[in-house]
Amino acid sequence: MQIPQSQYDNATAIRTDLGAIFVSLELSRATWLVTSLSPGGGEKMSKHVVQGGDVGELLSRFAHLQEKVRCRTGCVFPIITIQEAGLDGFWIHRVLQDHGVESHIVDAASIAASRRGRRAKTDRIDGETLVRTLLAFKRGEPRVCAMVRAPSPQEEDRRRVCRERRVLIAERVEHVNRIKGLLFAQGIGEYQPLRKDRRIRLDELRTGDGRALPPHLKAQILRELDRLELLLDHIAVVERERDLLVTAADENTTITRPAAMLCAIKGVGAEIAAVLCTEGLSRHFDNRRQVAAYAGLAPTPWQSGTIDREQGVSKAGNPRLRTTMIQLAWLWLRNQPSSALSEWFFHRVQSNGGRHKKSTIVALARKLLVALWKYVRLGVVIDGVAMKAA
Repeated sequence: MQIPQSQYDNATAIRTDLGAIFVSLELSRATWLVTSLSPGGGEKMSKHVVQGGDVGELLSRFAHLQEKVRCRTGCVFPIITIQEAGLDGFWIHRVLQDHGVESHIVDAASIAASRRGRRAKTDRIDGETLVRTLLAFKRGEPRVCAMVRAPSPQEEDRRRVCRERRVLIAERVEHVNRIKGLLFAQGIGEYQPLRKDRRIRLDELRTGDGRALPPHLKAQILRELDRLELLLDHIAVVERERDLLVTAADENTTITRPAAMLCAIKGVGAEIAAVLCTEGLSRHFDNRRQVAAYAGLAPTPWQSGTIDREQGVSKAGNPRLRTTMIQLAWLWLRNQPSSALSEWFFHRVQSNGGRHKKSTIVALARKLLVALWKYVRLGVVIDGVAMKAA
């Protein structure tokens, strides 16, 4: 039976009968592009440009959209917005929610895109794509996109401690390597800039051909030591804040209780416990698959016809949590050799003839993350785990 063309058009038209005004925000430093689809306005999407950062003008545009729809339909419809997760963070999302606007933040990588070699990309096209994605999401279509759960301001602020320490450690490595490189070019390879007597030993150094350090080189290294010592002071301050975050007993046990439980495990220190709690384990997950996917440790199979191979982990989640879990997996083998997870790793590597250790350690990191999540959330103790002495 042939479907009439009019019925086919109605079936494929954009639905605007969900009782809301759907708005997408394409954000940039200079301008914000507001793309909207209103009830009673057909399938045409309207576009307006708002000056970047001007929230008052944005809210005025929303009020103008609602007034136009009220004059056209006689009803007042709420506004539902969508924006991509990006440099603006979550402050716009919080402002919209405070003004009664239903706001959603989407992971841009989760939106289906054309696979053509050259596809057009403009803010207008992206704005329309976001509106269609929001429509499909509100219709309840499965796996149409991945919405981001915005953290509270307190949760977002607690992450700063571990993230700042990671940045400071990277800067410390740069200064240490620069000092060692300058000295190695003079035939000096035993100098350690992180020792407490670094300035005294600097005066005693002699080049490979027996000369004292040239004055300009020594002055440059002294300035590098000044910056290095300032970094060491900042790292000490941040680590004290981290320890307070892990051990302090306050009314909010979302961070402190899981961190204390993790620190009681042998091989888990304050830094790893703080990163795991602030970056991952303080969030709500429905099942173990969501835990692994959030860390980017979920497998990505490639199956088509007779082709069936594994591409490795997705790496689409939190990179800080994933890196920490890989580090913890290696430490776990050293400090927890009798645990069930370590025995699984050793048996798996032995069955492969001692090969594929790196890929197996990633699988161990995924299993360990799920086990730690069950431990801090449900109190399920990991098999064979050794705890620290009281």
